[in-house]
Amino acid sequence: MDGTWTDPAHVLDVAVRVISAPRPEMLPRFSRELAAVLPHRAAAMQTGDCTRSPFKVTGDQAVTDAVTSAELDHLAERAVPGEAVVLDGVLAGAERRVVLLASRPAVGNGAVIALVPDEAEPSATALGLAARLWQLTSVDAGQRAIDPSPDVLASNLAAAEARAQTTTDLGQTHAATLVALLSVLRSGRLADAAARQTAADLAARALVDLKAVAGRDQALTAESARTAFGVLADQLAPIVGHADVAVDLAGPAEDRQLRQDIAHTARTVTRGLVIAALDRDGTTRIRASWRLDGSALRITVRDDDPAVPGVVVDPGLSERITPLGGSWEIDAVEGWGTTITAALPLDPVEPPELRPLDRLNARELEVLTGISQGLRNRQIAAQLQLSEHTVKFHVRNLLEKLEVSSRGEAAALAHDLRLEAVPVHRTAG
Repeated sequence: MDGTWTDPAHVLDVAVRVISAPRPEMLPRFSRELAAVLPHRAAAMQTGDCTRSPFKVTGDQAVTDAVTSAELDHLAERAVPGEAVVLDGVLAGAERRVVLLASRPAVGNGAVIALVPDEAEPSATALGLAARLWQLTSVDAGQRAIDPSPDVLASNLAAAEARAQTTTDLGQTHAATLVALLSVLRSGRLADAAARQTAADLAARALVDLKAVAGRDQALTAESARTAFGVLADQLAPIVGHADVAVDLAGPAEDRQLRQDIAHTARTVTRGLVIAALDRDGTTRIRASWRLDGSALRITVRDDDPAVPGVVVDPGLSERITPLGGSWEIDAVEGWGTTITAALPLDPVEPPELRPLDRLNARELEVLTGISQGLRNRQIAAQLQLSEHTVKFHVRNLLEKLEVSSRGEAAALAHDLRLEAVPVHRTAG
């Protein structure tokens, strides 16, 4: 285990970084931080605190692309809240060694996470740290879930209720179809040909019903741009109604469906920028507009404060748009005012392909630096104050992650990719 994890200050820093992550980044950040003490290929999470996206995965796509929520449901039955349980179970369609972390905090509904560890038997110390870090993360996630902003709360409740109804309808449709098919197939009054034709007709009608229900479920995840802007206008009305500033709201000229996460984020960003402009002393007029520009929604908020006092965007708003692939433009001209534009991609953003070195954690990068300098395992161990066995473990992992078969190939790759050297120096022997 990384020696820094015995330092309470380091452990607290890790905890701060994890619970400071925006909700979409919580699992990836938890996984990255935990990898230093409990190396693993992939992580999958099922939570009761997020009705919109209760199932999340991160890590090796060979695993994450095949994981299902049903598998996590079965594994969750074997989890022990507050503890790390190592067991063999089915995940991503295969029997494999899994570390289960489950929580049942006083706040929120808790969550279970399944890790695919690099080692078949992680150390008791690593498992204990993982369980406690996950418990802390879950408490924070639960607190966020029960204390959202009013508009998010109302929308989440409406979406959850509508989706529950859709799920019920879907289940009833399946049940009715299965009963009807069984009745036809068991009937002694129908000849084989007639039974097959009747069963085919029932199945065809059921597919039509299924598509209708699935379409209704899809509609719950989207909102028209004009409707979303209308909700924003209603939210801003009590804020700007009594302000000594003229506020002009211009909705999108074109209308199209927005994903719910885009619609919510667009409203939050616009509201935040308008409030920030209202707080500037020299502002007498604000114009907030939405424009659909090809593949992006552009949110523009312009004010006429002539002072332009080093205008910056609130970090909280940046955290909202970054996971969605959004970006900012700030145009501030002294004597004229400030124009801030946020661009939100309308289509899901594909995660950037990892560069080979991005697959390594901090300790593996240190070991790779030593390899690239021609050091032996014993010398690297002495420099990093690790056991030689631990260094061998890191070497094996980094060779696998870099998809190379020898230390020489790893060193060559490090030189080709211009690995920034971590200060590892030769020692005697």
